[in-house]
Amino acid sequence: MPNQQIDPLFQLIKSLEPFEKRHFKMYMKKITDSSEDLKIIQLFNELDASKYYDETNILKKNKGIKKTQISNLKANLYQNILISLRLIKQKENIDLQLHELLDFAKIVYNKGLYAQSLKIIQKIKEIANFNHQVTYLSQALFLEKKIEALHITRSMHERANVLCKESVKVNNHLNIISHFSNISLQLYSLYIKNGHARNKEDIEYLESVFESEIKPYIKQCKQFYERIYLYQCYCWYHFIRQDFLHFYKYSKKWVLTFKENPKMIEIETTIYIKGMHNLLTALFDNRLYGQFVETISEFEVFTESKFVLNNKNNQVQSFVYLHLAKINQYFLAGKFSEGIVLIPSIEMKLKQYEFFLDKHRILIFYYKFACLYFGSENYNKCIDYLNQIINWNTNLRTDIQCYARFLLLIAHFELGNKSILPSLTKSVYRFLLNMKNLNAVEKTIFSFLQQTTKTKVKELKPAFEKLLAELKIIEKGKIDNRAFLYLDIISWLESKIQGKSIEKIYLQRLEKINC
Repeated sequence: MPNQQIDPLFQLIKSLEPFEKRHFKMYMKKITDSSEDLKIIQLFNELDASKYYDETNILKKNKGIKKTQISNLKANLYQNILISLRLIKQKENIDLQLHELLDFAKIVYNKGLYAQSLKIIQKIKEIANFNHQVTYLSQALFLEKKIEALHITRSMHERANVLCKESVKVNNHLNIISHFSNISLQLYSLYIKNGHARNKEDIEYLESVFESEIKPYIKQCKQFYERIYLYQCYCWYHFIRQDFLHFYKYSKKWVLTFKENPKMIEIETTIYIKGMHNLLTALFDNRLYGQFVETISEFEVFTESKFVLNNKNNQVQSFVYLHLAKINQYFLAGKFSEGIVLIPSIEMKLKQYEFFLDKHRILIFYYKFACLYFGSENYNKCIDYLNQIINWNTNLRTDIQCYARFLLLIAHFELGNKSILPSLTKSVYRFLLNMKNLNAVEKTIFSFLQQTTKTKVKELKPAFEKLLAELKIIEKGKIDNRAFLYLDIISWLESKIQGKSIEKIYLQRLEKINC
């Protein structure tokens, strides 16, 4: 897994599309008037052609650039790339358009042209209102009040009360948006760290957040952003609690809010993509295969839209969520062996996007890969990916790291590697002790794996049957069953007892669920 420090300038250059590179070079030709500008272009070309950032190699290949100059050249190059991108992107980005208009309003105001400034401010307010850009409304109103309060514009008498009411309304919207975006971020952070609720204390904490921070403000959520952030809070609240029906309900509301405001899909494409990802996840968790197939088809078409293709961030996010969904589609269908075909092309893209992907996404992909190989009974390949997860020091998703270790023990057990199981079991035990909050499933599985290292072959089937009976009881619980979301040990046990492949057992279980 990638873990190297990435130079920000190098990362920015690697994010550029071919047309953006061409535009930058044209822009630099127009402004080039010194030898330093030529060195900036030289540095850009060198970094653009390089696979990795290596300052020593850059200086060696470009004798005209001195070591004492490299820091300033990089800073200037970084700034000029951003200026070039701003010029090329401002027509398609509502934020940049409004920011530019605010700049214009301030420029003519500083020239003493108050009426012209107010005219531009009015235009800002119209565009901001139409596109739900409350923060720009706030800035426009601030400047408008400043002009009305400090200068005689002949509109003071009529405008004072109107401006005050507008400001109060906008500030109320901003407060609600800020409140729910904060709660959503805190809940998401909790999930990224620990995964689903681990015990009653976690559930009680979530319920206290809902009662004190979400419920009292629900009726105030009427505008677009207020509703979106409210639905985000609901999604994380229900998802962490494993209430997947309500998770589905609010992820669908999230997506429908965008479809009711189609212009916002263009403005907030990344949030829409996240909403589609959550909807697909909810359909997967609820085993709604037909709706899942329809939604993934819709999402795949959307990933080819201009909103995605013209934006690197949207490209990366769409790739991640579409391919996680494609893997989940194979899980839903119980076709692990077919799903393996996806892995090489996904890994190629992971390599291509390595500068833009966060550790959590890579962790999830590798665990999904391991599960596909486990389901198709290719235990050696399964172990390869599990080892990458385990050997990568991170404090993210301790639940996934725990299940990866369990799966590793089972995979080695299947391969008959009994000589390494005792030491491996001790290693897993040390990790579990640090987790502190083991649930009933994890304790039961670990106890079983400890015992089976000493169990004779003829005694294994009764041991499997006993463990299966214990786990089926636990599976009915609301908290301890979270392990089954990421570790389908029941299908594995039934395959051992019935002498069938995991894939066949999984398909049998799916048929029962769908009956």
